[in-house]
Amino acid sequence: MKRILSVLICATLILSGCGNMSNLAKGTAIGGGSGAALGAGVGALIGKDGKSTAIGAAIGTAVGAGVGALIGNKMDKKAAELAALEGANVEVVTDANDLKAVKVTFESGILFNTNSSTLSDASKAALKKFATEMADLPDTDLTILGHTDNTGTAEYNDKLSVERANSVASYLQNCGMTRDRMTIEGRSFHEPVADNNTKEGRLQNRRVEIYITANEKMINDAQNGNLN
Repeated sequence: MKRILSVLICATLILSGCGNMSNLAKGTAIGGGSGAALGAGVGALIGKDGKSTAIGAAIGTAVGAGVGALIGNKMDKKAAELAALEGANVEVVTDANDLKAVKVTFESGILFNTNSSTLSDASKAALKKFATEMADLPDTDLTILGHTDNTGTAEYNDKLSVERANSVASYLQNCGMTRDRMTIEGRSFHEPVADNNTKEGRLQNRRVEIYITANEKMINDAQNGNLN
């Protein structure tokens, strides 16, 4: 599967206590470091080398407004369905092809025990529901990123973040999702979304993110009027 990550921005589903937040929230960008990286409505993840990386494979040609509307409707519908999952917060933004996409964030406080990449029974149940919800959207790619807090060495967290992403990918494959649509990567503690100096912040930073983006077949079907 493709290793190149193109220009990001998607939607966020957080399997954790979300307080008074609505399950479905719309935004423009999710970035590395302190949070959102904003610029002309586009956000980028900041990689280990400090350069912007992106999620979703750019097709190399402009996508028309009509195509964008068709795919946008599909992604909006899927975001709403995913937001109905218990404890989910969903945010819709824009990907490399200037199309709507969905970003799903799973906290390792729910997915894993501390310093572990073994999925809990509750985590398996949540991922199974996610796979079931995705059954009617096969023409999408999944980019699965593992994150850690800053406890321990960089080398240890590099390895742990990859193992966590791989655990999620493997279980989704067991749930019937094809592995060739998935790209996995570990981001260690380089992209925190909260303060690592607090217990609550470290919990938020220990997470797995799943980015759902339209693949080339979906885009071609939309261009040819064959997207159902």
